[in-house]
Amino acid sequence: MKCLKKYLLKLEKSKPVRTAADDADKKEILLNPILVKSFEVIKKELGEVIGKDDTTFGYTQITLGYENWKAEDILKAVLPANQEGAQSFSIVGHILHLNLREHLLPYKTLIGEVYLDKVPNISMVVNKVNTIDSTYRNFQMEILGGTGDTLVTVKENGCSFTMDFARVYWNPRLSTEHSRVVGKLQHGDVLYDVMAGVGPFAVPAGRKKCYVLANDLNPDSFDALVKNCTKNKVVERVKCFNMDGHDFIQTTLKADLIQRWKDPYFVGGVHITMNLPALAVTFLSSFQGLMSGVQEVSQDVELPVVHVYMFTKETADDVAIGQVAENLGYLSKPSEAAGGAVRATRSGATLLNMAPKAPGKEEIC
Repeated sequence: MKCLKKYLLKLEKSKPVRTAADDADKKEILLNPILVKSFEVIKKELGEVIGKDDTTFGYTQITLGYENWKAEDILKAVLPANQEGAQSFSIVGHILHLNLREHLLPYKTLIGEVYLDKVPNISMVVNKVNTIDSTYRNFQMEILGGTGDTLVTVKENGCSFTMDFARVYWNPRLSTEHSRVVGKLQHGDVLYDVMAGVGPFAVPAGRKKCYVLANDLNPDSFDALVKNCTKNKVVERVKCFNMDGHDFIQTTLKADLIQRWKDPYFVGGVHITMNLPALAVTFLSSFQGLMSGVQEVSQDVELPVVHVYMFTKETADDVAIGQVAENLGYLSKPSEAAGGAVRATRSGATLLNMAPKAPGKEEIC
């Protein structure tokens, strides 16, 4: 009965409505004893049903086992008091990825076994054991449970991505941000993806019939990027590069952008994505004087929209704006961030605060 739905006893591997043990023609409805202390609690929900002779209310004992509890309930029961922090995880393909804090490391094997048992469609549980490598954006991991390889396939924004999760960077929590940026692109726009990874910006942009130059320094990411472009049938619109980001900006991006600006028939917009939060803001220095000495480009061209990501321990907008202004050469040191350089930079900037990555660390675009 729908009126009792909120009172049902909901447990893993257990059905709240079952055939009565003493009469195969009757049904038993198991109610949550925390919510229903007496029959009086649900009288108003049952209404006229109460008066029927075949409706009874009573108590019974049921035996619950390991299979009846969710992973978070089990971990809360078996870990020492106040040892929270094991409930947050990401799933990438068949891999469940944890980032356990130090106080939980003595229990890591137990935690891995519980998640392997309880979370459907996974065959491996891993834990990150160091920070993300700033050069190649990958991290060392240890297997807490399960077996197999780390080659995964995931779907996002209508595209399929295959990668070796142990050798590249992939964060499923960024899917909304990928959608937001790609949603700004129109047919015929140009996207320069300076730190493209395995293609979460580049591939769906290619699907929208944008022209994309996608670059990543990590050879494993580059290899996956090329294969993902082929898999998603965007090879004619996405060109892939395996270069340092500074070199990519100062050579490939510059040359292509000049050609776009010189083309009288080009009417699309230009976007640049730089998603390497630990370092991306420092790559803005490569734009300083990038077009100095270029004579054949009109002064009234539409400038690109740059999406640059960074980590900051401060939530004040001026801190992020100050980092941008400093790396664009508008000020010599962050302490000048309250001055006119920040006001000038802010006039052309929009800040978005991404989901917190860790206590005291925000990601800003």
